[in-house]
Amino acid sequence: MTALTAAGFAELVPVSRETEARLRLYVELLGKWTQKINLVAPASMADVWRRHILDSAQLLKLLPPATRVLVDLGSGGGLPGLVLAILGVAEVHLIESDQRKCAFLREAARQTGAKVTIHAVRIEAAPLIAADIVTARALARLAILLDQAARFLKPSGACFFLKGANLADELTEARKYWQMEVTEFPSLSDASGVIVKVESIVRERHSSNDRT
Repeated sequence: MTALTAAGFAELVPVSRETEARLRLYVELLGKWTQKINLVAPASMADVWRRHILDSAQLLKLLPPATRVLVDLGSGGGLPGLVLAILGVAEVHLIESDQRKCAFLREAARQTGAKVTIHAVRIEAAPLIAADIVTARALARLAILLDQAARFLKPSGACFFLKGANLADELTEARKYWQMEVTEFPSLSDASGVIVKVESIVRERHSSNDRT
């Protein structure tokens, strides 16, 4: 598959010239820092606009119009949270416990002008944030993600998780512990990928917090 270019990305996700320039700057920083710390797999940078930028940006059109506050769990290199902030989500909170990755997030936010709040703590230690949307990418199994997301999500809110081919198994496991409404969307960036929207989540009364 031919690598997606910035221009090709802009055809799939139309953005202003200013926003495209900010995304280009973010990509440049991601490449430089990935040589020093483990932000993304180095080999994935060869198709960074598809593997990381499109993969994150495709969530934008799925977010409800009234979305204001978004919490991104385990933000790592800012995917998808920082990308969504660059694309215009009003209030984005990035939760990341790795201090080196937080240093990258601060620098990337400074240089791109992304409006984000970075919480350099473990998810369970983060301040309570009433979120319209909770996102996560390549972080944990769905059952664990829902445990983590539940403390932030408004009753009317929704989770958007970027998942792969094992989603069916993860849903089977998660339904042992949670009642929920699930909607699946095909990924634009990965033929085997799935975007799962989870809402109306309610913990099953008999469930245990131990899912390790």
